[in-house]
Amino acid sequence: MLIDPTNLAIINHLKDGRASYKKIAEDLSLAEGTVRSRVKKLMDEGVFSISGLVNPEALPDQQIIMVGVRVKGMDLVRKGEEFSQLRSVISVCVVTGQFDLIVTAMLSKDFGLLEFFTQEVATIDNVRSVETFVVYKSFNLKVPLTSQPVLGPEENPA
Repeated sequence: MLIDPTNLAIINHLKDGRASYKKIAEDLSLAEGTVRSRVKKLMDEGVFSISGLVNPEALPDQQIIMVGVRVKGMDLVRKGEEFSQLRSVISVCVVTGQFDLIVTAMLSKDFGLLEFFTQEVATIDNVRSVETFVVYKSFNLKVPLTSQPVLGPEENPA
């Protein structure tokens, strides 16, 4: 899909996910229906999405890891797709350098590193090696929730 200047302007207005189609239409001198249909087409074609993201450090008992993966063979896109389907995986990138893939996952106290590697990564064939990077502190990182965090009684607002 072509990202023309109008699509870029609409996306820019929606970067915080809170602008109304009516306001965007007024700002860009477009019909509200035009904005609505362009946003729908961008979303349908996988170019754009609107979602709530959270700072992972604000979630209790959650931990972000990044895993550098070396695979056997050169079908990197297929391997990336396989990794993207694993439980707790947020994103997978095919990269240059010493790794073939960089996998980002959010783990919890109930599904930690051991479970991630033995129950999930172990199911993928032709993995040559992995190197895990535990994120202790992040800057500007916001992620989608991969599962519902479990809140303790003192944290549950009920």
